[in-house]
Amino acid sequence: MIEVLRAGALTTVQDQGRPGYAHLGVPRSGALDPAALRLANRLVGNPETAAGLEITLTGCVLRFTRAATVALTGAEVDVRVDRRPGDVGRPLSLPAGAVLRIGPAHAGLRTWLAASGGIAVEPVLGSRATDTLSGLGPPPVRDGDRLPLGASAGPPAPADFTVAPAVPATLRLTLRPGPRQDWFTPAALDLLLTTPYAISPASNRVGARLVGAALPRAVAGELPSEGLVLGAVQVPPDGQPLIFLADHPTTGGYPVIGVVDEVTPLAQARPGTTVTFHGPQR
Repeated sequence: MIEVLRAGALTTVQDQGRPGYAHLGVPRSGALDPAALRLANRLVGNPETAAGLEITLTGCVLRFTRAATVALTGAEVDVRVDRRPGDVGRPLSLPAGAVLRIGPAHAGLRTWLAASGGIAVEPVLGSRATDTLSGLGPPPVRDGDRLPLGASAGPPAPADFTVAPAVPATLRLTLRPGPRQDWFTPAALDLLLTTPYAISPASNRVGARLVGAALPRAVAGELPSEGLVLGAVQVPPDGQPLIFLADHPTTGGYPVIGVVDEVTPLAQARPGTTVTFHGPQR
């Protein structure tokens, strides 16, 4: 069992999500950096599909009522096991009753925690992931929560350390135009591909909101609701683009000017981070 002494700004249970239900209005959800959570699980001997914690910016404090192996990946943070310092990117052995203190992120935004046995909350539609938009899965972790752990599946990985990628100051994202590019003036796509944008503080697990040049529309009004995919760049009436992330809605009525090939880098993008776009041919 994990006792949550301090949950931090936003800590959620996440796994690899619940794919295959978009036709029912259920997005995939899951870790914003699936590879980081898979790595943490491998380090502690879990299956890659095991649930862990996604910890946003401010860290958290957890007490383990049983002995466990844990691993942290993602943003670089200070780690302490009781009074002993620990490291990100390697297995850490915790005795029963140990308190794990995870500090604020030095760079980046999110850290993923895996514990031997995985977080064993009740699955919903085959996943234990918290979907912050629909409310499926467990609610965000709160102070005083007790999170069950499953049975350990195997020994921790024989790894001295792993190397986390550096967090870039500017994200350069590949954009595939469409499907509603025709709802915008010819200048709109040029603006999107030549103008830097900044991550807005209003961003969350649903989407990365951008601040920059407004994209002018050629067609007023809204579309009948149509399907949305991960990475869709939707443009609401204010002209400021929004990149949909793991907890995105599955339908929407604002036009989508393009789709980002790979959204994982946005998992570590703090407010103010510069974002630029380029076409798939560049």
